[in-house]
Amino acid sequence: MSDLIIMFSGAFLAATLLPGGSEVLLVGLLNKVPQAWLSLVAVASMGNTLGAMTSFYLGRLGRFAKSPEALSEGKHAKALTLIERYGVWSLLLSWAPIIGDVLCLLAGWLKLPMRLALIVIFIGKTVRYLVVAAATLHWLG
Repeated sequence: MSDLIIMFSGAFLAATLLPGGSEVLLVGLLNKVPQAWLSLVAVASMGNTLGAMTSFYLGRLGRFAKSPEALSEGKHAKALTLIERYGVWSLLLSWAPIIGDVLCLLAGWLKLPMRLALIVIFIGKTVRYLVVAAATLHWLG
């Protein structure tokens, strides 16, 4: 049970604007308890998705602090272009290093539909964890 709490916490924190590598944590826990792969993937996906939704909500709050001009000219310009072009579907990349957190933040700032964003983020993050788990378990033999 404590492994699941550690996985959830690590995944949640890694999905917020704090640095962290939940994939490394997943690999470590899979080495320890490979038979718990499905539970670990499920808990990691939930924690990481909730962390991303925290960033989404912070983006909604950020509407009061940043103007559209400030975002389009700043360090978020590339992510903003991506999310404006593909909309909520760009959140399938919410797992990607560096840009993923920014995409979630901007999705909230742009007031993309929250329920659809939640579903798309969950799908993207779950697929990522399934790939990491499959690769790890294959490597473990």
